[in-house]
This record gives sequence, C-alpha cells and structure tokens, in this order.
Amino acid sequence: MDFLDYSFMQRALLSGFAIGIVCPLMGMFLVLRRLSMIGDALAHVSMAGIATGLILGLNPTITALISTMTASLLIDLLRKTYSKFAEIAIAIIMAGGLGIGIILITIGGSNTANVMSYLFGSIIAISPFDLFIILIISLIILTFMIVFYNKLFFIAFDEEAARLNGIPVNFINILFMLLTAMTVAVSIKVTGILLISALMTIPVATSIQIARSFKQTSFFSILFALLSVFFGLISSFYFNWPPGGTIIVISLLILIVVLFVKKLSRF
Repeated sequence: MDFLDYSFMQRALLSGFAIGIVCPLMGMFLVLRRLSMIGDALAHVSMAGIATGLILGLNPTITALISTMTASLLIDLLRKTYSKFAEIAIAIIMAGGLGIGIILITIGGSNTANVMSYLFGSIIAISPFDLFIILIISLIILTFMIVFYNKLFFIAFDEEAARLNGIPVNFINILFMLLTAMTVAVSIKVTGILLISALMTIPVATSIQIARSFKQTSFFSILFALLSVFFGLISSFYFNWPPGGTIIVISLLILIVVLFVKKLSRF
C-alpha cells in the first residue's frame, strides 16, 4: 500500500472512486434511453473547453464544464428539432466540438502542449482544486439521482406516459443533460477525453448480464466501475501506464469474465 504515501495517488483514488460511482449511474439511464454516445460527444466537446482554458491560463476543468454544459443544452435543443432523427444531434455536436478543439489546440501552440494528458488521463494532473470540484459535483449528481430516481426510471422506459402522468419531463431532461455534461467534464482528468464514455457504458453492459432488477443493475454497475478504477489506477502507478486506458481495459476484462462465466453456467 505504499502508493498511498503519495498525495497525488490519494487524490487520484478519491476522485476515481467519485467518478466510479456517478459515471455508471448516469450511464445506466443513458443506455436505457439509447443515448450512450452522448458521453462520447460531450467528451469531444470538452477538448475545446480544455484548449480554451490552457490558452487563457484558466483552470481547464472549469472551462471544460462550461463547454460541455453548453453542448448538452444544444444537443437537447437539436434533439427536439430533429425529433425523428434524434441521434443526428449527437453527431453534429461531436463533430463541431472536435473541430473547434483541434483548431484551438493548433492555435495555442506551446500553451496546449500538455493536452495529451487530458486525452488519455493523468493521475498526477489532479490538483487539490480539481479534487474539490469533482467531489462537489459528484455530491450534486448523487443528490439529483436520489431525488429524481423514480421519475428518471419512468422517463427512461416511457417518456410520453411520464409526461401524461404530470412528470415535468422537459425540466428533468435538461437537468439530466447538464449533469451528464458535468460528469464528463470532471472525469476527464482520470479517464481522459477519448475514454470517458466507456466508463459510463461498459460497467452497465456488464451488470446487465447478471442483474435481475433495475436496482441490482445500479449496484453492480457501480461495483464494476469502482473495481476498474481501483485496479486501473494502481496498475498505472506501478507500470507507468496511462490511467484512462488501463481503467477501460480492466473494465473490458471484467465484462469478458462475466460473459465467459455466464456462458459456462448454461452448460
């Protein structure tokens, strides 16, 4: 346990456990609503926000928050505009965010030289301020999930019926999109831009294979995500691997093991 002697590892584990809880919780409802790619789109948009922060000398986590939250509102607006082709809204925002991000990184020159740490995650890049932001936003997200859990469940399975039953669907959808954006923005330091959506979906995909109820799916999704984060960060510390990639590979290995064991149990 000598890795706990390092303050940056303590921050990495605390922030990792926080996102290991909120990512699969948000991802579970995204998967149910067939919006899994929203996490990927917002992560690409965050590149523009991070580049802006690096160029202006601002905290990249804050500028990433602003960019992803703005993008989430645009996705919600475009989904209503293209009601019969809702997925096109995600593609439009992802392409636009990626294009702007690439331009800003090029313009930034030496100011954006360390952007690679944001692409793949970096355990030493998590500052005390970043940890504070991650914990506060995680608490906000958990509070939202507890308060609106039943309504989110209803909306996920039948949005029109939820609306007819007096649930403020539009208001909850906007809040959910904003909190998804916040989840993406604060998770980047640990998992990286290119891999954040995987942590929101793979643990959910794994838990679906063994869970027998929605609550069990929630529990196992969080459990698998926390295991992936813990062993991913420890492996990245000892082997000098990028934490984002290591976390996701371990998450995939857990999925493969679950699928294999489930298949064996049928014989």
